[in-house]
Amino acid sequence: MPPGMPKPSLTAGARLGPYEIVAAIGAGGMGEVYRARDTRLGRDVALKVLREEFARDAERMARFEREAHVLASLNHPNIAVLYGLEESGGVRALVMELVEGPTLAESIAGSALPPDEALGAARQIAEALEYAHDHGIVHRDLKPANVKVTPEGAVKVLDFGLAKALAGEPVRGGDNSPTLSLAATRAGWILGTAAYMSPEQARGKPADRRADIWSFGVVLYEMLAGERLYFGESAAEILASVMKDEPAIHRLPAGTPAAVVALVRRCLQKDTRRRLQAIGEARIVLEEVLSGSAIEPAVNASAGQSRRAAVAGLAALSVALAGLAGWLSIRAPRATSQPVNRWSTILENFTPVSSIALSPDGSRLTYVGGSSQSSQLWVRSLDQPDAKPIPGADEARHPFFSPDGQWIGYFAGGKLRKVRSTGGASATLCDAEGSGGASWSSDDTIIFETGRSLSRVSAAGGAPQRLAQPDADRGEAALLWPSVLPGGEALLCTISGGASEDRARVAAIHLRTGERRTLVERASSGRYVPTGHLVFAREGALFGIRFHPARLEVAGKASPVLEGLEHESPGVAFFSFSDLGTLAYLPGGTGSARNLV
Repeated sequence: MPPGMPKPSLTAGARLGPYEIVAAIGAGGMGEVYRARDTRLGRDVALKVLREEFARDAERMARFEREAHVLASLNHPNIAVLYGLEESGGVRALVMELVEGPTLAESIAGSALPPDEALGAARQIAEALEYAHDHGIVHRDLKPANVKVTPEGAVKVLDFGLAKALAGEPVRGGDNSPTLSLAATRAGWILGTAAYMSPEQARGKPADRRADIWSFGVVLYEMLAGERLYFGESAAEILASVMKDEPAIHRLPAGTPAAVVALVRRCLQKDTRRRLQAIGEARIVLEEVLSGSAIEPAVNASAGQSRRAAVAGLAALSVALAGLAGWLSIRAPRATSQPVNRWSTILENFTPVSSIALSPDGSRLTYVGGSSQSSQLWVRSLDQPDAKPIPGADEARHPFFSPDGQWIGYFAGGKLRKVRSTGGASATLCDAEGSGGASWSSDDTIIFETGRSLSRVSAAGGAPQRLAQPDADRGEAALLWPSVLPGGEALLCTISGGASEDRARVAAIHLRTGERRTLVERASSGRYVPTGHLVFAREGALFGIRFHPARLEVAGKASPVLEGLEHESPGVAFFSFSDLGTLAYLPGGTGSARNLV
């Protein structure tokens, strides 16, 4: 039984007609929910046992039975099926499809979903609403707790139309009173959740499909932002905020596509005449964003940054879009393939024993050029024809950019150093052998490999702090290729078991607790990309798998992104992603490994 849930009225083994109770699985305003076994058909179902004030109201139940015929006619892959109504011993229950998996409320749990996961779920919710609206049915109680996500990633919307079907005659106490039934007034609860109710519902006015569109906008906002749009200490406070306060759309994450921001704004117009009029329009927008045909500048981006994003993402190193579109098609099977632009160049004097790095905005590439005995950093602006060396950055290895792209860190002569990406004097930060990479965190510290362990130092320099070291008892030889995750609370790293790539794995380490969690076996060079995926190298190929950075969990199966990647065990990083999804990589089998794509 879920924690905090009231003690259920029915226990395992109890019978309700042909249904045998297996376990209590939830409780809400309308009643308690149980997993039950249909002994006639041999299948598990969900039983929602109605509250007594519903079950004993003959007029209400007669109305529900009339509505149930319409609700049971909904047949859509994103809508949980209502099988019927069961009565036994004075107890009445709705018999519904049992949907495995967490609710959307549980998936969010105070943290934003990965962007592709949020938009993919929103698209499926929009499809469910569109189908119901086309059949004359309005949900009226859309909220994350009424949306389930199956282990396969499919969305199922629950309780379509039940708020109306179980409602009694409304009681209105003026324009500012929420719509309540008589039973609801006596019980002290509202049909629907205040934080997701439309302004017209909060005022006690009739709700049509535009009320669902408002709720859809609130749910989409919460998935992207990881926080409630409206909140308060009581339902009255929340409803007052819904009616009076403008939605804080500016709190959406900075990387949110402009088309999605505009969609949320249209859904959350308090005036129903100015609100999005058909949820099918939302579905179309989401399909275009997911397929890549609606790429626009990100919200809160400066004009210069947006222009650089367009140049880097569309005219230069955008082979990654093929992989990203492939992953997104798992969530949006009807989406069309996105056109892919490829660009290749010969890197001047490239040294194939060191990693490459794209700047976060995708506008520049840095790599090491020269020979293994004498080398220096080179920087290539992708809107320029040639790369330029950085004077003084000699004997360099494994460069990496700062989050703002203004600095490049690198290893040289047993030291960790930094230099401005535009050139200038380099500065020594600390001693570091550094054959296993580094990552510059948003808190202006650098996490790097030295002595087969991970350490941290201020980007201004100083004494390094040891973070984590390999556990020999677990067969760990080294911790390599750190990559700090968004928020700076954890990082990805490669745990090497020796020279063989088969003994390497990608793991996550929580920086505060030290908790270490293996994510992918037989893998190296793990990187988080903004679509909400973990990308990793394995046997000369790149793979991607859905990843939730706040939970440090992967989901689903890994999908191939590209083959023919130049690689060295246990994982020199011959590929790099920008924050905008652009990918640069060195193809394998090219002999000198100097052709950059």
